[in-house]
Amino acid sequence: MLRIIPSRVPNPRYLCPLLSQFSASPKVSFSTCSRRHAQFYTNPFEAVKDIPDGSKLLVGGFGLCGIPENLINALLQTKVKDLTVVSNNAGVDNFGLGLLLKQKQIRRMISSYVGENAEFERQYLAGELEVELTPQVRIIILC
Repeated sequence: MLRIIPSRVPNPRYLCPLLSQFSASPKVSFSTCSRRHAQFYTNPFEAVKDIPDGSKLLVGGFGLCGIPENLINALLQTKVKDLTVVSNNAGVDNFGLGLLLKQKQIRRMISSYVGENAEFERQYLAGELEVELTPQVRIIILC
């Protein structure tokens, strides 16, 4: 017999006090800088070509859904290395962030789930990859 117990979902305002100032305001801005200058690119390579070695990247998506596939493929071409990546997962062996792991472009991974990537496991056990496991809600706050 399956018993479903309702859980208490935390109030988003409790998780991020900044949200309360946006919800009451008619003018909502999601920019964290005062400049609010956005650059749009038609070519993914152009969007990532200036990312230097050692950068920290916040990678969106959930599991393999909604990930920036084209930007990840463009990063493969740039050969940028020593990346710290914050994402809810580490991709799989031949897709998503798994492609960057395979090329050893990621030095440190901060995520809440890493269970489907054999290359991730191999690199971690060999001491080639730093790993920080964190609860999903912490990743939301980091991003």
